[in-house]
Amino acid sequence: MGKGFLTILLLLISNSFMTLAWYGHLKFDASKLFPKWGLFAVIVTSWLVAFFEYCFQVPANRIGFKNFGGPFTLMQLKVIQEVITLIVFVLFSMLFFKTETFRLNHLIACVFLVLAVYFIFK
Repeated sequence: MGKGFLTILLLLISNSFMTLAWYGHLKFDASKLFPKWGLFAVIVTSWLVAFFEYCFQVPANRIGFKNFGGPFTLMQLKVIQEVITLIVFVLFSMLFFKTETFRLNHLIACVFLVLAVYFIFK
């Protein structure tokens, strides 16, 4: 498996954990699961989930970064990560939050982000 592919795979996994940490708690009622802890329990739970995000994000950046033998510059890594974040978020919101819709303006914004990836590699 090439370093570029491995980097992107790790970033996909990383962003899946981060999206869950940031937005997953919106899907359940914390007051029923943690009646005495409330928001504090949600924060701690999100931090625990975010730990796994870092377990994939840090290796992805080290494997993918040119200074460590990877194929990507720092700017390229960041733009790739942002596009992956949005892709994961769109999928997450469509699967878990049925009230969200993907509209034309969202599609246009995604096209511009893909163009950003294209131009960052030029």
